[in-house]
Amino acid sequence: MTQSPRPPSLARRLRQLLHRLQDLRAPPGPDAPALSLRDPWPGDPSRGARLVRAELEYAGSVLALPQYVFAPLAATRLMRAHLHGFAWLRDLRALGTDAARTKARALVSDFMEEQKLDPIALEPDVTGARLTAWLGHYDFFAASADDQFRQELMARLARDARALAAAMPPERLDQRALTALKGLAAAAIAMPAHAPYLPRTLKFLDAELKRQFYPDGCQVERSPAALLAALQDLTELRALMQSGGAEPPAELLLAIERAAAALRALRHGDGGLALFNGTKEDLPSLIDLVLAQAGRARGALSTLSSCGLIRIAAAKALLFMDAGAPPAPGLDRFSHAGTLSFEYSFGKDRVVVNCGAAPALAGPWATALRASAAHSTLTIADVSSAEIRDGGLGRRPKHVGVQRQSLGGVHWVEASHDGWQNLFGAVHHRRLGLSENGEELQGEDLIEAATPQPFAIRFHLHPNVTASVQQDGETVLLRTPSSLGFRLRAEGATPHVEESVYFGQGEPRRAEQIVLPGHQDGPQHIKWTITRV
Repeated sequence: MTQSPRPPSLARRLRQLLHRLQDLRAPPGPDAPALSLRDPWPGDPSRGARLVRAELEYAGSVLALPQYVFAPLAATRLMRAHLHGFAWLRDLRALGTDAARTKARALVSDFMEEQKLDPIALEPDVTGARLTAWLGHYDFFAASADDQFRQELMARLARDARALAAAMPPERLDQRALTALKGLAAAAIAMPAHAPYLPRTLKFLDAELKRQFYPDGCQVERSPAALLAALQDLTELRALMQSGGAEPPAELLLAIERAAAALRALRHGDGGLALFNGTKEDLPSLIDLVLAQAGRARGALSTLSSCGLIRIAAAKALLFMDAGAPPAPGLDRFSHAGTLSFEYSFGKDRVVVNCGAAPALAGPWATALRASAAHSTLTIADVSSAEIRDGGLGRRPKHVGVQRQSLGGVHWVEASHDGWQNLFGAVHHRRLGLSENGEELQGEDLIEAATPQPFAIRFHLHPNVTASVQQDGETVLLRTPSSLGFRLRAEGATPHVEESVYFGQGEPRRAEQIVLPGHQDGPQHIKWTITRV
């Protein structure tokens, strides 16, 4: 697997120069796409209303749009890429008012007229997203516009398509490579002059499918959110080819089937996603729609045997655990220091969770949510198991071992990682066991180190769960919205209830966490249980 982005080759730079010369000589293009495309995903009318008021909401952050909105802005890369990718046109379409259509047209005009574009607008994945969005919403914002607007729009689409073709193969190592290929396919299908770009897309698609997915269908970023986005790209690619009368390759159909099975496996009982590596719950209705577009039976689930995101189901209970090594550099933009963290739900109630993510949010929150302390796992000396950096990880666990077995009616998973080996000479071992009826979760945490270490084991609770320490001081009673009760007890540590925060949904919410503090002169082996009462 490639470890870092490939620098542009001499041949590619020559191709890009040739395409620029072709731009200067290109005759006027058509004033409408030859084939009408339709963006298949629902928008959010409330976000559309905010856009009309010049506010862009995305991934837990809100950006106030200035007058020259497409010039370089002081915002995170993810927010700037979303702005210049125009996927938010679906939010204006969902609002559906004349003001929304006028705003969409005005923002597209502003983009085409901007003389000092943010360089991020020209990156292949952003260009691919914009091509797909403009062609997929053409009927909404452009079909009723005047001739000059439509001609300028088609000319810009043609120019961006040529630039994107010259940028192939994708230099991105992560899911964004699929977005770039999707944009090139959309241009090839909707604009006959660019039909040769479809074979070019297929030329690079097979290699990307092999590189982007584990055999179990998980995407290589080990993020349920990235998997959802990748599956959306794949289903759009298939639909584009079918619209253009092309036969989707068998490799694409198999990748969609496997990715859909993995996505189904990474859902809690409430239909939302497990919160690992930059993931929010996301709307169950959107996930249902993506899976429906994928077209496989609802009962198909991946065993998740390759990617290290463990899933154990028992009756109404689900246990998820991150028991894999972080992805390689170039694939770790959303990676958290959450190795050996877990989530536990019963029915539709999430009980123990991770804190979620806000990848488009600038400031300390974005970093704090990626730290080990924001996950239901163990932390040594308030130091995360991986070094959090902008755009990826530095120091990280090199070896993560995992074994699964069923013994005495209990489904066990045993895992360990060496993320603190160089700092403290320490290895974290964790053993989790879920009973057959799902009503008891047993856990053990052990620090293997020559020198004992101070540590804390955290259990972040969903904001709908309340926690109260009982009179004995050693038991914490948990209550869920469905009036279910759970009891947490520990051997070797006294539980405390502290404040937490939850970024798993649209807005951050107050929550609680149970902390088992471990002292340097105390036991380095803690046993605990969560039992339904």
